[in-house]
Amino acid sequence: MHQTDGETSSLTSAYAFELPEELIAQHPAPVRDASRLMVVRGASIEHKIFRDLPNVMRAGDVLVLNETRVIAARLFGKRVQTGGSAEILLLHPASGLRYDAHSTRWTALVRPARRLREGAVVSFGDLGCAVVEEVQADGVRVLRFEIAMPFESFLEKAGRLPLPPYIRNDSDEAQRRYQTVFARTPGSVAAPTASLHFTPEVFAALDAVGVERVHLTLDVGLGTFRPMKGERLEEHAMHAESYDIPASTAEAIRSAKRSGRRVIAAGTTVVRALEGNAAEHGEIVAGEGSTSIFIRPGFTFRVVDAMITNFHLPQSTLLVLVSAFAGRETILHAYREAVTHSYRFFSFGDAMFLTGRAGSHPKDAS
Repeated sequence: MHQTDGETSSLTSAYAFELPEELIAQHPAPVRDASRLMVVRGASIEHKIFRDLPNVMRAGDVLVLNETRVIAARLFGKRVQTGGSAEILLLHPASGLRYDAHSTRWTALVRPARRLREGAVVSFGDLGCAVVEEVQADGVRVLRFEIAMPFESFLEKAGRLPLPPYIRNDSDEAQRRYQTVFARTPGSVAAPTASLHFTPEVFAALDAVGVERVHLTLDVGLGTFRPMKGERLEEHAMHAESYDIPASTAEAIRSAKRSGRRVIAAGTTVVRALEGNAAEHGEIVAGEGSTSIFIRPGFTFRVVDAMITNFHLPQSTLLVLVSAFAGRETILHAYREAVTHSYRFFSFGDAMFLTGRAGSHPKDAS
């Protein structure tokens, strides 16, 4: 039976693409703003360098950045009962989604899961230990940390930033570069990777153009990156992520929308925070909240007019999000172009500047 484009767009398989393994970036660009930038405006594609971004932006644009800081959420220890190795990936405090530097009870993923049942203890030597208190759905554990120092100090000594599994490079340089230059508020277990390209020099050039910069915080969780396993998009459930939108940011965005100026999201995490907030309240409202929004084709964008984003994994919710924004065929065509031109993919890869579908954001059609 013939399927319409709308029906096709709801299939997980519609978001697959061929990607040579050598294009998965294992190292960041030598200089942050020397990464490449593909500018996609409808059918138009231009190839630039990220430091050219100010030439793509306009006076009066509002650029929204996620100033979250990645925590050292990957911990390695020894199982007290057997002496075998154990790995812990912290997700968020057991008491809620927001980061809490004083919490000693955390939800986490563990390896080997079959060996770390309720009551198991993981030792970190002189730094203390973690006790498995509860086994939850999807393999999540609740851990109680028994340590004799502030939790942040413990993480600094025992933890590493949790680089994605497709990056086989855990060097100190990779650790340093998996953090934005403006990261301020700790709480994420993955970086807002579209912002890894920014430098003070790019910000200075954006200021000179007349771009207004504002910030929010969304604590990036692993749920955003979990693969879709069902045949159809609606079968996938997103995990919630917490966010905080300052009053000054909310007012800047509302002012921009009133005056017809563009709101540009630096990354899909900013898109999720803004559109999740607007979907709940009808417009951008300041304050803390959480969102489990799954942006897929048919979604009405209320806030974001353009976005900066990296190249995403096949059949991922992030690829679905950018497809909902710019059109699936537009995105898949751009990805084929990226492969042809040897762009670098995923967290340490290159970037896109992407405008919304023609008609949704008429000012971006030029």
